[in-house]
Order: sequence, then C-alpha cells, then structure tokens
Amino acid sequence: MHRHEPWCDFRLFLRLCGALSIRIMAATGSAPRTIALDPPSGKGSVATQALLSAMLRADDQISQLIFSPGRPPQIEVSGQLVAVLAPGLEVLSADDTRRFASDLIGQNKRAITMLQEQGSCDVSFGLPGVARFRVNVFLQRGSCAVVMRVMPGTIPDFAWLGLPAHLGDVVKLRDGMVLVTGARGSGKSSILAALLDCINENRTCHILTIEDPIEFLYTHKRATIHQRELHSDAPSFPLALSAAMHQAPKVILISELRDHETMEMALEAAETGHLVLSSVNSVSAAKAVERIVNTFATTKQAATRSRLAKVLRYIICRKLVPRTDSSGRMAVAEILKGNSRVRESEEDNQAIQPVPEMPNEKSADGAQYFDVEIEKLVRAGVVDLTIALACATDPQQLQKRLAK
Repeated sequence: MHRHEPWCDFRLFLRLCGALSIRIMAATGSAPRTIALDPPSGKGSVATQALLSAMLRADDQISQLIFSPGRPPQIEVSGQLVAVLAPGLEVLSADDTRRFASDLIGQNKRAITMLQEQGSCDVSFGLPGVARFRVNVFLQRGSCAVVMRVMPGTIPDFAWLGLPAHLGDVVKLRDGMVLVTGARGSGKSSILAALLDCINENRTCHILTIEDPIEFLYTHKRATIHQRELHSDAPSFPLALSAAMHQAPKVILISELRDHETMEMALEAAETGHLVLSSVNSVSAAKAVERIVNTFATTKQAATRSRLAKVLRYIICRKLVPRTDSSGRMAVAEILKGNSRVRESEEDNQAIQPVPEMPNEKSADGAQYFDVEIEKLVRAGVVDLTIALACATDPQQLQKRLAK
C-alpha cells in the first residue's frame, strides 16, 4: 500500500499542468477578472511558483496569500479576503495544501522539525525578481494551512509609507531606542526597513540585524550590514543579542521584542551606546510602552519606566484606515519623539498622552498624532466619518472638533 510522506519529493503538480487561467472573484459580486498563466513545467515547486506569480498579478494591493483546506486559494486586498479560482483548484484539498507547504519549506530541516513538534513554523520564501514572502505554515484539524505575507520587492521609502521626511533624522542618533508599533499587518517591518536603509545610506558604521525570518535583503552601502536569521544563524534573540556585544555594531535591529529577556537585553544595549531599532505589537505608542513595562516584575516596573524614558528616541505607530472611495486603505502615522514631555510622563508613571492639549498645534519636534491626522483626512473627504471615529484614539473629542 502506498504511504503518503508529506515531506518527501512530491508528484508532479498535475492539476496545474497545461494552460492555466485564474479568476479573481470580487467580494462585490462583479464579473471576475481572468489572468492567463503560461503553462508551468517541472515538478511541484515550479508550478507552485507559477501559481504564486499569477496570484500576485491579480492586484497591486495584495498583502497576503492564504491556502486553506476546503477553500479556494485566497488573496487579501485592502483588508478583505478574495477567492482565486483556478482550474483544478476550486477547492483546496488537504493534499494540495500539504504540497504547497512542502514546496515553500523545501529542505529547511529546522522548519520541518518545528512544524512536527510545535505545530507551526516560519520561513522566508522568494520569487526571484518578483517578491519575497514571510510564510507561516501551521497544522489545523490534522492538515496544513499556509499564510504568506507579501513583502515589497524593494525597500520602501518614507513617502511610500506615508511617513514624514524628517524621520531621516534617525541617522543623527548615536544611541537609544526607536520603536515601531502597530497591529499585525500594519507595516512595521517595512518602516524598520526604511529607517535602517536610511542609516545604511548615510552612516559609515556597522549594522547588525537579528530577524525571524529575514524579510528584506540589504546590501552594503556606506554602512557594513550583517543579517542574522533566527534558528539558522542564531538559536534565539537573547543569545544573538549577547553575541552582538562582541561583534561591535553601532546599530542593532531586532525584528520584534517578544519576551522579557529580549526586552531587557535590548534596553541594556540602548543604555550602553547602541542605537536599537525594533517593533512591538500594539495598537498605539502608549500601549507599546505598557506592554514592555508589564513584562517586568511589579517591583521593577517603576525603574523600567525610568529606563525607557531615558533611552526612547522615537515611537512610530501606523494604522491603515479604509478610504471613502473603497480604493484601498490610507496609512496614518503617529510619531512621538523622546522629548521632555514624554520623559516626564514616563518618569511620573503616567500614560503617554496621545493628543496634544491644542489638537491643531504644530509640534516643534515633528511629533504627530493619530486623531489630528485622521481629522485632516475626514475634512479632505478621503476618510468617512464613521470609519474615522472607529479608528480614532478619542472618538468623542474627534467628533467635537469635526463639528466646529
């Protein structure tokens, strides 16, 4: 009896052989668009790459690809899932998603072990000249599912991300911490990449990144840059940070602050003359600080606030707000700079105030606030009032200002 081994060489991806067209079923029920794909050849991985390329051509706003048993392949466009209908793949089977997972994982033994032992794994995957992906493969109800986040093919600049040009002042920083925060999928990795590339272009220094997984590929410019990927180049964030102290970097990028030990070591690095860039999953700048502080024991939280107050240089938070014309989402950024007001709030054990006392005042240090930026978009007719209030930090105050 034939026994199916999911992590061996797989059969030809027969369902994708021959001329293939893909129909994108719009959520509105409008007529589907058809994309012709040249006939794929070779084994399953080649056909999988051809399918991914075709899916990416469906829309220039795709953020994720999802492969789930019992559903057709799907893309996420402006926060909405859209079905992709391909001959032979109208509904994915468990074997289909297992083959996709195998093609994406390849010979990565660490990822295979993590999937078998922990039920999920993260890998990076690239289509040369097309796109890179951050891939999560996970087990559910005894089968595989795959979520692929699309990474920009090039490192985005501040304008593309909806960020002010004055953030280029990050190159002047010689120590401290720059935090990027926001919900998952809000573009934290892209912001970190833009900041790091700015430093790479303008400073002659040693940059070290610790990432899980590597998403953007950097080249040496004025700076010398080394990228370490978790599990393949280093076993953990704390051990990689400990080793970094012997590798003489001036700038350290940590893709995410996830646990207490990593946060403690990142703080120590910022306090000892390094510039540390990292991200935290939270919905606002104030929540990012709270998340870090709350990982420490109660007896150490006051001291941690004081330490953060001294090392924080910028907190950048980004939201994606749906546009009125349904053409996509608008990036809105909150930027707090480590100044006396922020330091006093932290040292006095108070939450950072997300809105200035005078909502329309211009900040001398370049700070900007969610509700002020959202108000501008509403007045310009870019964002609907209902959506604006749902996304605002203080909906009642925003509504009062808009009523004037």
